[in-house]
Amino acid sequence: MTSETTSAPDSRPIRVRIAPSPTGDPHVGTAYIGLLNYIFAKQRGGQFVLRIEDTDRTRFVASSEQMIFDALKWVGLTWDEGPDVGGPYGPYRQSERTGIYREHADILLANNTAYRCFCTAEELESARERQKAARQPPRYDGHCRRLTPEQVAANLAANKPHVVRLSVPLEGSTTFRDELRGDITFDHTNVDDQVLLKSDGYPTYHLANVVDDHLMRITDVIRAEEWISSTPKHVLLYNAFGWELPKFWHMPLLRNVDKSKISKRKNPVSLVYYRESGYLPEAMLNFLGLMGGGMAQPTEEEIVSKHLNTKEGDIFSLAEMLEKYDFKRISLGGPVFDLVKLKWLNGEYIRKLSPDAFFAALRHTILSDDYIQAIAPLIQARIDTLGQFGDMTGFFFSDNVLPPETVWLPKKRTFEDTVAFAAEQLATLEAAAWDAASIETTLKELGEAKQWSVKENFMLLRAILTGSTTSPPLMESLIVFGKSRSLDRLRRFLETQKKLANQRK
Repeated sequence: MTSETTSAPDSRPIRVRIAPSPTGDPHVGTAYIGLLNYIFAKQRGGQFVLRIEDTDRTRFVASSEQMIFDALKWVGLTWDEGPDVGGPYGPYRQSERTGIYREHADILLANNTAYRCFCTAEELESARERQKAARQPPRYDGHCRRLTPEQVAANLAANKPHVVRLSVPLEGSTTFRDELRGDITFDHTNVDDQVLLKSDGYPTYHLANVVDDHLMRITDVIRAEEWISSTPKHVLLYNAFGWELPKFWHMPLLRNVDKSKISKRKNPVSLVYYRESGYLPEAMLNFLGLMGGGMAQPTEEEIVSKHLNTKEGDIFSLAEMLEKYDFKRISLGGPVFDLVKLKWLNGEYIRKLSPDAFFAALRHTILSDDYIQAIAPLIQARIDTLGQFGDMTGFFFSDNVLPPETVWLPKKRTFEDTVAFAAEQLATLEAAAWDAASIETTLKELGEAKQWSVKENFMLLRAILTGSTTSPPLMESLIVFGKSRSLDRLRRFLETQKKLANQRK
């Protein structure tokens, strides 16, 4: 069986969406895809929708939703419909739509395009081990799709926990059109019987995504290329429901300078980090607009008439993006998220500010009342004159704090052992809840596990964060400095020591 698909006709009113998950700090990739959706909609007189995909309750972070709203608004993006503004196709939080998903799962069960799977975690793991031993790709082996109606009824009567899986055709392929790449075909042997409804009644991404996009009348799905492999599952779901397909646009992934996928291990990826570090929202939006290559560059005539240099052609406003951005120009090569380029661009925007605007920007971020008010109690008992404020707090305002080895290396530890432990501190803090008690507890547990004393453990982190072994209280300083900036400082320390270690070889 081969499934051929057709995209939605151009006559439908354009509707696009982004659907971030509230699982932590808002990602720069969310703003990147959000900007592209916003441009696409506004260029065509369409609607831009924000939907919150919060059905992964194991990773859900209660404060993250508001952080997403604030970060996207910070870069200058607004939406026509969403959880905070309402709209005709709500609710816009998936956790408030669970009844809708269960109804649609029942439709699929009734038309035999989905089935109930009663396999336990142990049975699934055993099947994976057998596949690994046979050098087969790991995937569900289809055991429960062979159950008889009587066996299914008996399991249900026994209240046996189960999930609902997509019944992928055993033969043939699915072909769909990607608007940037053309037709893409997946053989069904490479498409797993994906879980659609979990045993807790919550949907997986795949079911919720398709149901919501259809009911919210999304005409164009513009998302990152990492979702290409999921698209045949989505196409099969659209076909199973008998629904018209949207158009699919899969955008090239943001890359590090070395062309690896952007990740927090190599670059700060949190929008909160860039906001708190003093990047201007106009510069960040401009930088994201450069990603993918869809922005028209100035012609030779414009360069001459406006006295532009090559780099000045990279500077443009959101209004100019709406006028000149062309999705046909997008290059499929991964756009480089180059922090050197971003910092240069931010500097250009800073220099364009009037003195009053520059002062206002400083007071809004680095020198805000809230920030200074949070710092003041930490050093009040440690200074004798107000003039000493800067001596005790410089690290709170510095961009780079890289102490020499004599400051951060404990006397009885080797360079290699200490750098390895700093990497463990980074991993521990990445996973920690960001309050003083949680940070202290997890760091002490790490020290006990690795046989590092509390003094050595905290002194190392203090030196990396502040550049000194004496400072205001460490845990409180971490809270004030913020998780994103604290983790970035650790990453930069580790990257610097890695380079120094290579130079020694």
